[in-house]
Amino acid sequence: MSLLPKEFLSLILTFAPLFSKPVWESALVLLIGAIVAPGKRTVSSILRAMGMQQEPHFQNYHRVLNRAVWSSRQASRLLLQQLVTAFVPSGTLVMGIDDTIERRWGKRIAARGIYRDPVRSSDSHFVKTSGLRWLSLMLLVPIPWAQRVWALPFFTVLAPSERYHQTHKQRHKTLLDWGRQMLTQVRRWIPQRTLVLVGDSSFAALEWLEALRQLPTAVYVVTRLRCDAALYESAPKRQAKQMGRPRKVGKRLPTLKSLLDAPQTTWQGLTIEGWYGGRTGELQVTSDTAVWYHTGLPAVPIRWVLVIPNQKMPATDSAFTIKLKPVTEATV
Repeated sequence: MSLLPKEFLSLILTFAPLFSKPVWESALVLLIGAIVAPGKRTVSSILRAMGMQQEPHFQNYHRVLNRAVWSSRQASRLLLQQLVTAFVPSGTLVMGIDDTIERRWGKRIAARGIYRDPVRSSDSHFVKTSGLRWLSLMLLVPIPWAQRVWALPFFTVLAPSERYHQTHKQRHKTLLDWGRQMLTQVRRWIPQRTLVLVGDSSFAALEWLEALRQLPTAVYVVTRLRCDAALYESAPKRQAKQMGRPRKVGKRLPTLKSLLDAPQTTWQGLTIEGWYGGRTGELQVTSDTAVWYHTGLPAVPIRWVLVIPNQKMPATDSAFTIKLKPVTEATV
């Protein structure tokens, strides 16, 4: 501890109550070594970076991760509190959620599965990879000295494959199930702050969005929506003594894809600073509110935003949705 800068002491000592004294001494070495170790941050590389490659009891450091009793969930809570205090002490919290594949092999890695490789795959080319699948929540904050927004992970869970759960006779949890539980936990940690969640098209699911709408405090979700999604007007007000069950939606609206070439679509210019490569992006956008609905699934109010880049940017059309509660709170 005497080798640490004073600025780090208060941050690191926050996690000391999670460990017993012997485990904390080993965990502290791993924590400091993970900061200074180049390349892969394995236990062996951490010990080498700390000048402890000849440590006779090196197994004690491995046991911090595979045998010692401590709560990683409580560590995530403390880490989130530190990040919020340092970077976003007030205002809206913007978080990202995404899954990643840790490429691992070996007979003792029980939760290893076969997944689609998101890096090497494309729309027309499917590549599989073997490893562990993790789902991570990240706090998105602008870092002044980096002049860009960084994703700072604070809560990560292992999301094994369906085959793994069948082998161990356990109920399978999808990525959406894990994501719902993680956000429920974060809402308990930070119940009062406004939360905006950013995710890819994997999280554009009606049942998942509806589950988040049931949380005591609203969660605003920004995700990519299919351009052929079924959108409707809000359900008309029910008349007095009207028979039948209440309607979920109103009149069917045109699809987002049909609005691209529709002459009545009103477009608005938008300039985005800090686009890819530090460039300034010029976009044309149009937006409105609607209800997204599919037969047998919940009806979710959204604000959709249709984006068209100019000729200097990649020619792609994307649709984004913001989950609202209620829909009148929407802003673009």
